[in-house]
Amino acid sequence: MEEVIRFLLQYGYVVLLGWVVADQIGLPLPAAPALLAAGALAGKGSFQFSVALIVAVCGCLLADIFWFYLGRRGGGKVLNFLCRMSLEPDSCVRRASNVIGKHGPKSLLVAKFIPGMNAVAAPLAGSSKVSLPKFLFYDVLGSILWCGSFLTLGYLFREQVKDIALFLGQFKWPVLLALMVLLPAAYIFFKHRQRQKFIQDNWTERITAEELLQRIQAGERSTIVDLRHPLDFLPDPRTLPNAIRILPDELDQKSQELPRDVEVVLYCT
Repeated sequence: MEEVIRFLLQYGYVVLLGWVVADQIGLPLPAAPALLAAGALAGKGSFQFSVALIVAVCGCLLADIFWFYLGRRGGGKVLNFLCRMSLEPDSCVRRASNVIGKHGPKSLLVAKFIPGMNAVAAPLAGSSKVSLPKFLFYDVLGSILWCGSFLTLGYLFREQVKDIALFLGQFKWPVLLALMVLLPAAYIFFKHRQRQKFIQDNWTERITAEELLQRIQAGERSTIVDLRHPLDFLPDPRTLPNAIRILPDELDQKSQELPRDVEVVLYCT
């Protein structure tokens, strides 16, 4: 934190802009420490709070507009790429699509506060044909809320931020870099093990696409229920033949409509 403050003091708002852009573009460089430090510097009179807020919001917009147009032009390919990079590809788009599907562009007001949703919110809005003016309106408000929250915290707790910076300054850079590498690596390992355990626990109830195809070709009767959210079709628009479309929330209500004399295959992702 101390080095972040020194860096900001030396290079000013340019560093803040680049830091926020890097974070929002998807690089592993969290902008929260820089925003907290900028807020603390504003409290000390070294920065102007309003200018720091404008610079940070502009950084968010630069990255979000980039992803918005990639989503508009690339559609499913962009979302599919982001989901492959995600630690939870099965629910990558689903969490964001559920929120956006329910609240529309207004969900951009809180997207940056929800882990995992920020990465897909802008390209998902682009793929969903949200108009650019509406996207910019809600994205600007959401960016102001997100950036303003961290700047305000840094401003209000500037003494505590200073104490934390001095404490971290006692450690050498190799130790801090090791922590920055080890902590994300431990998190990735944990999520990977969690996902593998989930797959193993449910494997007896799962069927692969190849197995289902073999059964269909062999003439076995089965009912395929497609439970995907409409926005889940953006990264992969393909559908299984003769599948029945039911939203997950409607499954209990429409379960009586499903045949009882054949095997039922539920397709979620």
